[in-house]
This record gives sequence, structure tokens and C-alpha cells, in this order.
Amino acid sequence: MSSPDEQTDLSGASRGVPAAEPPSSRRWWALAVIALAQLMVVLDATIVNIALPSAQRELGLTNGNRQWVITAYTLAFGGLLLLGGRIADLVGRKRTFIIGLVGFAAASALGGAATGPAMLFASRALQGVFAAVLAPSALSLLTTTFTDGRERAKAFGIYGAIAGAGGAIGLLLGGILTEYLDWRWCLYVNVPIAVLAVFGAISLLEDRVGHKEARLDVPGVLLGCGGLIAVVYGLSEAESRGWTSAMVLGLLIGGVVLLAVFAWWQTRTTRPLLPLHIVKDRNRGGSMLTMGLATIGMFGVFLFMTYYLQSILGYSPVKTGFAFFPMSLAIIVGSTQISARLLHHVPPRLLMGPGLLLGAVGLFTLTFLGTESSYAGHILPGLLMLGLGLGLTFMPVMATATAGVAPKDAGVTSATVNTAQQVGGSIGTALLNTIATTSTATYLSSHLAGPARTGQLTPERKAQIVDSGVVHGFTVAIGWAALIMLAASAVAFLLVNAPAPRHRGDGAGTPEVTSV
Repeated sequence: MSSPDEQTDLSGASRGVPAAEPPSSRRWWALAVIALAQLMVVLDATIVNIALPSAQRELGLTNGNRQWVITAYTLAFGGLLLLGGRIADLVGRKRTFIIGLVGFAAASALGGAATGPAMLFASRALQGVFAAVLAPSALSLLTTTFTDGRERAKAFGIYGAIAGAGGAIGLLLGGILTEYLDWRWCLYVNVPIAVLAVFGAISLLEDRVGHKEARLDVPGVLLGCGGLIAVVYGLSEAESRGWTSAMVLGLLIGGVVLLAVFAWWQTRTTRPLLPLHIVKDRNRGGSMLTMGLATIGMFGVFLFMTYYLQSILGYSPVKTGFAFFPMSLAIIVGSTQISARLLHHVPPRLLMGPGLLLGAVGLFTLTFLGTESSYAGHILPGLLMLGLGLGLTFMPVMATATAGVAPKDAGVTSATVNTAQQVGGSIGTALLNTIATTSTATYLSSHLAGPARTGQLTPERKAQIVDSGVVHGFTVAIGWAALIMLAASAVAFLLVNAPAPRHRGDGAGTPEVTSV
């Protein structure tokens, strides 16, 4: 099959050189390389979770500092994404893509060889730094590689499936590696993946040089990245310190102030780090807000269902990973077989809105879990609905958020989409975990009131009440996640008003005339 985008290499035409797109098969192999790199970045946010208890025992991490294995990665990743996106615009996306892969592999090898907590924390921070370079380069390469409407929909369907299912795949892979090899392989596994992706990138990806009109906005970097780091750090510390902690409040307020000054500065400088027209556009801004809200609910279910399956139902790490596998399949089906086929024919909001509504219903069904719920009867239906809903959502969100962007801003736009996802994940983890622990504490204080009553309980009965309290906290938090996902559905319906791509010339490609 061929399509008109094979004739639309504008960069070549502008030099008076006949346009020459690579053959379709080459372009799809390039997608495989991009997708492989994105999978590595996404699954690394969860693959270490299951390995953490083993790493804690071997390296002597304390309960107080073990969170830095997760926080160091999300802090560097979420805080530096805007800078990474602009660097990609400056020096070229293929170059930064390869640099990100090599750096990520080296940092992963360092973490796998860690001899103590400090070495592990430093390696995770380095992984986050290189992920902040790699992720926006991957998405912007996808945006500039696929310009034809139908092919673009298929490519974003695959990319959206990975973005949604990567976290669940990380849980499965982390469980297998931890149980059958060693926790260190949860980090070492990135090395062969990155090496394969580097060789693929060198041979398959089009070399796109930086844009001369792009400049690095140094005050914007300090304000924007500083604000994001403060917010992400504050959200991560809220888990352990509580929302009323002076440190948490100081970080959140300071971060918001820095971001407000950053927004003001972007209206003044001639070379902004984040051109505000990118987020002021109704469809792009609405898609990014939808992404952030949807990720809150997704990260919430990963967090609580992992603990529920292992701590309450007694699942092993591998069995826990496999329990999430149907959700991953539902995301892949929703993204590649439904969204990718329909996006070219229906407005994006008619995929995003119903998808998030279905996801909210799936989360709502999980609020009825008890201490002895069955997987097939109680858990699986909710995970399938959530997975299918997210599959319908992520692909049109990413396609709409990156459509019609000037090539010089493709990197920073892609970084903004990734930032919405990362900040949403941080908010989801901190906010929902605080709700869960508070609800559990309230439940236990009312059911274990008074030392006399506590003394009258058998150890078995007390353990049952504690388990019930933990599950109560989980279900309350998941209920809030369902409400947040419902709000995301409303945002998608109300803010995103773009027509179907085949009816617009949005810079994503020319109106399509396909041959079958």
C-alpha cells in the first residue's frame, strides 16, 4: 500500500531536492525502534516497585529513604522534561534520542551494580535525566516521521498502547526478573534493550538537524524546571510527611510561584522555552489536561492493586504481574484496534470522552473489593474496563496534542505531553496514597477503639480488622480516582473540539487519499 505522504518531504522540497520518503516498511521499522525506547522509559517507572523489597534488604535501605529509589527517577524525569524537549529542538531529535538511550543504559548498569543506597539513588536520578531527553525525542520523532493521516493514526495507536500498558508490563517483568533472577536485573534489562534501540536508530531513523531559530531560554529553564522539580518533589514527600508538613507546603507553594513567574516570563521573552501558544490552543491544552487527570487514576490503580493482590490476597510478584496482563491487553486492543481505526473518521473527543467514562466505571467497580474478593468475579472486570478505556484515550490524546505543531517546537510540545503524564502520576501517587492511609487510620481507630476492647480481640480477629481497614482505605482512594477520571472525561468532551483528522489540515499531514 502507498499513500500521498510519501511525496511530501517538505524539507527536501525546500532545498530543491525531490522528496524521498523511506519505503513504508522502513518507516514502520523506525516506529518499532521508537516504541522500544518509549517502552523502556515507561516500564522503568514501575518495574523497580516489585524489586524494591529485595533491594532494601540487600543494600540496607531504611523505610525512610527507600522511597528515593522511585522519587529520584520521577523527580529528575518530570522536572527536566521541558529542558530535554527544547534540547531536542536545538541539536536534533535523532542525536538526542541516541544520547538518551546510551545515557539511560549506562545509568541502568550503574544501578544494577549498586553497592549501597547512595549509588542506587544516584543511578535512578541519572536514569531520570536521560529519560527526560529520550522521551520527548521519541514522541517528536514519531510526530515528524508519520505525516499521512491514516498511517499517523496507526503509529499513535501503537505508541499510545505502549504509554498506557507500559506500567502494567513493568509490573509483570519486574515480578518475573525478581522472582527468577535477581532484583538487579530490573535495571540490567534496560542495557540490551537500549543497545538494540541504538543500532536501530542509527540505521532506521531520519537524521533531523536542530532548528536554527530555536534558542535555549536560560531564565525559562531555571524557572520552569525549578518549579516542576519543586512541585514533583513536594508531591513525592507528601506520601511520607503528610500534606500539612511545612516542607511539603513550602515546596508546593514555591513551585507554583516559580511556575507562575515562568508563565509570565514566557510572554516577555522572544525565545521562550515553552511557547504559550502551544498550551493556549484549546485542543492541545485540553488534551494535555486530559492526559494529566487520566494518569492520576491509572497510577492509583497500579499502586493500590499491587499492594492489594500481594498483601491481602497473598499473590506472588509474578502472579501479581500476570494479574495486570489482561489490562495491558485491553489497552493494546483499545488503542491499536479501535482508536487507531476510528480516529481518522470521528472527532478525538468521541474517543477520549467515552473511553475515560468507561475507565471511571471500571474504577468504580473496584471500590466494592473486600478482603476475600475473587480475581475473576471482582477484579478482572474492573481492570478490563479500565484498560479498554485508557486504550481509547491515550492514542487520540497524544495525536491531538502534537498535531499541527511547527517543527521547531515539536520537541518541547512532546515534552509538555510527557510532563502532563509525569506530574499526573506524581499527583496520583501522593494524593491517593494520602487518602488511602487517612481512611485506613480512621477505620482502624473506630474499630479498634480503647485498649480494653483491643485486648479482648484474638490475634486472628485483629488481623482481619486490620486487613479490612487497609482494603477500606484502598477502595476509598480508588473511588476518588474514579471521580478524577470522570472529570477527565468531562474535560475531553468540553474542551477538545477538533474535527476528525481527515476533515482538517492540521499540519499532521495532508488530507488523505488512500489506495487499498
